[in-house]
Amino acid sequence: MDARNPAAPPSAFVGASPGEAADGQSAAWSRQSAAPHDAESFAQAASSILSAINTVIDGKQQAASLVLTVLLAQGHVLLEDVPGVGKTLLAKTLARTIDCSVTRIQFTPDLLPSDVTGVSIYNQDTHRFEFRQGPVFANIVIGDEINRASAKTQSALLECMEERQVTVDGGTYRLAEPFMVVATQNPIEMEGTYPLPEAQRDRFMARISLGYPDTQSEIEMLESHQSTSPLDRVGAVVDVAEVAAMTARVRNIFVSSAVKEYTVAIGQATREHPQLRLGASPRALLQLLRAAKAHAALAGRDFVLPDDVSHLADAVLGHRLILDRKAASSGETPSGLLAHLLSRVPVPRSPAGERLRR
Repeated sequence: MDARNPAAPPSAFVGASPGEAADGQSAAWSRQSAAPHDAESFAQAASSILSAINTVIDGKQQAASLVLTVLLAQGHVLLEDVPGVGKTLLAKTLARTIDCSVTRIQFTPDLLPSDVTGVSIYNQDTHRFEFRQGPVFANIVIGDEINRASAKTQSALLECMEERQVTVDGGTYRLAEPFMVVATQNPIEMEGTYPLPEAQRDRFMARISLGYPDTQSEIEMLESHQSTSPLDRVGAVVDVAEVAAMTARVRNIFVSSAVKEYTVAIGQATREHPQLRLGASPRALLQLLRAAKAHAALAGRDFVLPDDVSHLADAVLGHRLILDRKAASSGETPSGLLAHLLSRVPVPRSPAGERLRR
């Protein structure tokens, strides 16, 4: 998803409580409370994280918001773009805002799976094998240039990202909570890169393309980043316990049956499209709904609107869709086809008959 056309909060009902939403239409989507007593602390913590990121990353507020959405939805994010636009800096800045354990993996062609997950080493003193943890044993794992490693090494993250555990030599080890992989990659056309397998791409909740900054943001970057590292200006604004409380609130966001049916209809439309060789998986739809709940919470609501789903569809589904050869050769893109599908899938209506889409 291009951060310049982002998953911004919907214009309808932004910041409105269930009883105050525009035109009273929220009653159809809000049927229960999502711990309203901690709504203020949630908003303050989210604002602090975004403000800290925006002091470092110039002109990428929407990308920062989407990364936070993925964190609160307990997903993983893939930052894809050309070198030098701030992918790794965004990942490191997010990690700096949280008082938690952070590791970084620099993916290279000679990196082994055991370099990622850990390895059992024989202890001469005890005459036993002992497991030495790899860099995945952290709250936030920054995987830099993930598509420069072989498919075998990339696949070492599959179990970690889906089941939040590592199995080595018959032993299973739980990972930290919260656990998030923030991976960066260059476009597959760049020299020395390997495309991520479909199963690996499906583990990432969202893909973000940062794009180049606008003129004013680039000038501000040149002025502010000359003498010191921008990361020096960032410190932890929340801790692990606060993040856990925020994700708990997101889990309690209410989703109506109509919104669930709308989400499934989008997924089915991708599977039936003649120009798509691979559509959205059930895992993709589950992650889309989780992201929509986080998006709603960041917008100040305790219920999900269809607009939350449609705004995040490209970021969550776009990297999972695979075009057939004819569509790819004709210049079609997954994002373009997805936009066409969204325009054709019926949007649930409010009791007053208004289609809830901008």
